Amino acid sequence: MVRIAFALLLTTLATAPAWALSKLEATVDKNPVAQDEYLVLSISADDEIDAGKLDTSALLKDFIVGRTSISRSTQMLNFDTHRETRWQILLAAKQPGELTIPAFSLDGISSEPIKLTVLAADAEPVKMKNLYMETSLSTSEAYVGQLITYKVKLFLAQELQRGVLSAPVLEGAQIKQLGEDKDGTEIVDGRRLRVIERTYGIIADKAGEQALRGARFEGDVLVEAPRRGGMFSFNESRPIQAKAEDSSLKVLPLPAGFDPKGFVSDLALLKDNFTEDKQEFEVGAPISRTVTLVASNTDETSLPELELPLPASLKSYPEKPQRQTFMRNGRLVSQISLTQAIVPTAPGTYTLPKVEVPWWNPRLRRQELAVLPARTIEVTGAVPAPVAVAATTTPAVQTGGAAGYWPYLTGLFAIAWLLTLGLWWQNRKKTSEPELQQSTSEVLSADLTGLRRACAGTDGGAMLNALCSYMAAEGHSGRLVDIAGLSPELAKAIAQIQQAAYARGAHGVNGDALLQAVLALPKAASARQAPALGPLNP
Repeated sequence: MVRIAFALLLTTLATAPAWALSKLEATVDKNPVAQDEYLVLSISADDEIDAGKLDTSALLKDFIVGRTSISRSTQMLNFDTHRETRWQILLAAKQPGELTIPAFSLDGISSEPIKLTVLAADAEPVKMKNLYMETSLSTSEAYVGQLITYKVKLFLAQELQRGVLSAPVLEGAQIKQLGEDKDGTEIVDGRRLRVIERTYGIIADKAGEQALRGARFEGDVLVEAPRRGGMFSFNESRPIQAKAEDSSLKVLPLPAGFDPKGFVSDLALLKDNFTEDKQEFEVGAPISRTVTLVASNTDETSLPELELPLPASLKSYPEKPQRQTFMRNGRLVSQISLTQAIVPTAPGTYTLPKVEVPWWNPRLRRQELAVLPARTIEVTGAVPAPVAVAATTTPAVQTGGAAGYWPYLTGLFAIAWLLTLGLWWQNRKKTSEPELQQSTSEVLSADLTGLRRACAGTDGGAMLNALCSYMAAEGHSGRLVDIAGLSPELAKAIAQIQQAAYARGAHGVNGDALLQAVLALPKAASARQAPALGPLNP
């Protein structure tokens, strides 16, 4: 019985899967290889191995070691379990010639060394490679602050799974992508290649000879790989890498006399636009004006802030400047726009001053000016025309003949009638004056209530309308220009409300300040009382 149990134990141990590492294999995806071409070194172990146990430092002697990817897999067939750990290392030879990829060891198991033939960089035509890059600079000589375009074309002969295209590197420079990538295909020497195009903008901040390190690409492609133990193949992810050639750039300083507020551009111009195409405007009515600076081959961040001076009687409420960059016919165009609401406070003829912005022309190597000519506008006051009251005359009636005693009798009755009318009017006056005062007080109270209600809200236009109604009831002028002259506090409150109403970038309306300024005004007694009638009989 003991012998049978022992035999069964030996059988179980013999049929159990072997988990220990038994084979370490190293292969390359191409041989020979060009000096500037990357190859993939694959190292596979038939067990699940910790990634850090493999020492690849020996490769650094003859190779540039790029990205390393690690994968693990487990397969089971007829109760036979197979585990694998694979390292894929991107390599580029430092020099041409015959090189050796050394053997690697894990737990006493070693791989075979690989003899690698490295050809000179120009031995293989670039266009025959599965991955290569072409780059171009718009100019090799530029000024400080000038925009230089750097175009990259990436050619791929294999199916791209994922990838990252890194920008070129220039010390002390601003570099960013311009526009969107272009993805298409081209036929190169009979091969259909996928082509990805990208454009970068480079602005150098310091003068001198500069070294521009080329763009880099790292990614993974899908390649066919044979299935272990089978006759079919499958797609396998494999890392790839490419680097563009380095370039030299000469950066020139701007002349000492160049305006520091200027910028470098191929072409620049100023233009303005009014919402209403007319030359005559009214006092208090807002005028919307937009001034735009447009420049070719420059970045939006290089454009200066626009300064738009105005005469003292024209109040300006500017919005936040808007910057924009776009591509037009393959060229970069940038612009900055400033919209302002101009509110005239007095009638007259005004000149909007000429605007000049300096810029440097790198082609002609001189400073130029973008000019917006001066413009004259006419402002008229909104003064209501006086109402003419037509005079009424009573024609005299002439009678002929003798009057007799009737004139004396008529005069006596007239005197009696006038005495009666005087007594009646004296009695009526005592009761009518309080009624008139009460009616006027009710009108003022209603206007003040409307002003309070408007100031409690957020509608600046309603506040100003209520203010004009109340001040007219108080006996003042109903024009904002005249009302603002009653006190500095009132003028400030009106200006704040106009700014909030006409400039979107301003703060909220402060109705409390307007109401307090109105209540602080001295009351006009003559405006609040009804005019008294003189005595009938002096």
